[in-house]
Amino acid sequence: MTQTELNARDLNLELEWLKRVIETRIQLQFEEKSEVNDVFELLPPKLDPKGSFYASLIEHYEFGFAERLAIILSLAPHVLPQSLDAFFLRNPNYDRGFTEFGGIRGTNHGGFIPTGETLMFLFAGTDLSRRFEIQQLFGGNHVFSVHKILTLEASAEGEPLLSGVLRFSTDLIDQLTLGEVRLPIFSNKFPATLVTTEQEWTDLILDPYTMDQINEIKIWIENESVLMNEWGLGKKIRPGFRCLFHGLPGTGKTLTAGLLGKHTGRPVYKIDLSAVVSKYIGETEKNLSRIFDEAESKDWILFFDEADALFGKRTKVDHAHDRYANQEISYLLQRLEHFDGVAILATNMKANLDRAFARRFESIIHFPVPNASERQKLWQKGFSQKCKLDKDVDLKSLAERYELTGGTTMNVILYSSLKAVNRKSKVIKLSDVEEGIKKEYQKEGRTL
Repeated sequence: MTQTELNARDLNLELEWLKRVIETRIQLQFEEKSEVNDVFELLPPKLDPKGSFYASLIEHYEFGFAERLAIILSLAPHVLPQSLDAFFLRNPNYDRGFTEFGGIRGTNHGGFIPTGETLMFLFAGTDLSRRFEIQQLFGGNHVFSVHKILTLEASAEGEPLLSGVLRFSTDLIDQLTLGEVRLPIFSNKFPATLVTTEQEWTDLILDPYTMDQINEIKIWIENESVLMNEWGLGKKIRPGFRCLFHGLPGTGKTLTAGLLGKHTGRPVYKIDLSAVVSKYIGETEKNLSRIFDEAESKDWILFFDEADALFGKRTKVDHAHDRYANQEISYLLQRLEHFDGVAILATNMKANLDRAFARRFESIIHFPVPNASERQKLWQKGFSQKCKLDKDVDLKSLAERYELTGGTTMNVILYSSLKAVNRKSKVIKLSDVEEGIKKEYQKEGRTL
């Protein structure tokens, strides 16, 4: 059987158990005939821990009746929502649902969404001692909270604590159904784009000192578990790794982040700052919260490009908006401090960065404009192997004469290649290369 089939098999068994628990609790609540005197007589099914991910999760944490009931109840709307339709039973005396069932209706979801009150009803009925016992599942020291498996959403102000919705980990839902965690896509709730690259580590042209510093990050990523767990440094240092890349545009900051992820097997998400920063007070903080919450405990690399727009110097408090802006920066510092993944902040101007941020970085790396030797390598690696350079195109001479970054060099290569293709030729002419260089200089306000 495939992993998906194993997951479906075991979840079906668990859902059948949930169905029996719901039917029995309702029968007992309304003093109807029941085959058992207590829902605790309905033992959950025995599952092979070597089978589905669900079975291994139950086995690993040694979950008992209460935990398994909470898990399958919170999972039901995601895998078989009709299994909770029994809770739509109406109270004929008041022409409404039964208070003891708890639950809410979703905005788009047509089924029943269980709350903490729903779990309390199934587990305890009207037994107060059991009702108090079930609340322990939502304490901060319970494995549900520690490992972010299941949470009880905050209830509306002034309303009972257990009126909050049971929220099962979305990552675990993927694991329990598909057998793997899906990577998120760009949305207004997660304004970040997955960075991928076809290039390899050997394509990265940096000066030796910068490359040594990049290798330190790579070594940390590859050996994080050893350092934090086997060596016990997790008790002494904060989690995660924070680094600042600074240098002119086109010097390799984004490519380096992408290659770090590709080489270490970690997804790299580039944060769209235009979608994060808001003119409305408090909205930027909420947007950042969504990103960090989604990335928590995922072994991701978060790449904030042009970060000086967001992480710049704190403003002098002249009016209320400045005060709120500084509060958001303080919030960001806190999230960076406790983020357990890798956060890379890229800026073109290091001077714009607040010193309070600088102190938070484990590594600050300068990406200088490549020297003549490095520029020659960029020219050599940049052109397609399908094209030919005209006899008067001397890459060494171009590298020595023109100070270009890797990004601008590739722009020139693209321009001259387009010219060749338009001529139905595979030969790159010097005149086209020089015209491309002239165009790049003009973009930057420079002259040849």
